[in-house]
Amino acid sequence: MSVNQATDESAAPAVPGGALVKPAKAAKEDSRTDMVGKALGLLVLLGDEPRGASAAEISRRADLPFSTTYRLLGSLTRDGFVDYEPDGRRYHLGLRVFQLGQRVSNHHGFAGTALPILRRVTEETGEATILSVRDGIHHLTVNKVDGPRTFRVTSDPGHLGALHTTSVGKALVAFADDATRAQLLDELPLDPLTEHSITDRDAFRAEIELVRRRGYATMDEENEAGMRAVAVPVFNAQGHAFASLATAVPVFRLSMEDLVACVPLLQSAAAELSARLPQR
Repeated sequence: MSVNQATDESAAPAVPGGALVKPAKAAKEDSRTDMVGKALGLLVLLGDEPRGASAAEISRRADLPFSTTYRLLGSLTRDGFVDYEPDGRRYHLGLRVFQLGQRVSNHHGFAGTALPILRRVTEETGEATILSVRDGIHHLTVNKVDGPRTFRVTSDPGHLGALHTTSVGKALVAFADDATRAQLLDELPLDPLTEHSITDRDAFRAEIELVRRRGYATMDEENEAGMRAVAVPVFNAQGHAFASLATAVPVFRLSMEDLVACVPLLQSAAAELSARLPQR
């Protein structure tokens, strides 16, 4: 037997029948990696629960044993990634997640680079300006500047929203690369959020085609009653949207025609963001 053969065989002990047994250390490392994945999965689930959820609810949604879920939630709570509300026995995302999100935002330039541009748009429109990116089948608000008036838009940084009911979401779908757009058009859930939401697959395809022809997307009480918005894509070097920029207003303040008049301003700001932001 050569030295190399001896080394290889000693790395994985044999059992009767010639099978190899994975070393205990490697098996333990695999188990730890699996638990890390499960813990991260719980954080993702909690991100979809703005009002929080109980351990039992999280366990069912994650399809994990209650004991495993409870133990992972305890560890995440101790480390600040999850907050526990004793009165309602509900868990929420913790401040550590927010801090990490802020670091990601800063790394991509969404805070330092994008904020002055968003503020300039808001100064000219007097309304809220929102910057979003696509996160799977949702849009993620990465930055927002509220208008000076008392009525406030509720889509804060970190908010996950539907793609099919929002102007930012429609813009992200319409100007995604061809393969991604085709997949979203075929598979995106079209759940209704208001009576005006698009829930028919053919109607959604027609809406996305209209967005592509016009170069901007609109939302008229499809995502939230009493609100409308207009959004434009922020293009990368390949001509695909890596973000979208929107102006959002309450319906009593601006008509859709008045809101669409903001499109040239948004497109100018989007071009500046495209030149300055790191593109994903």
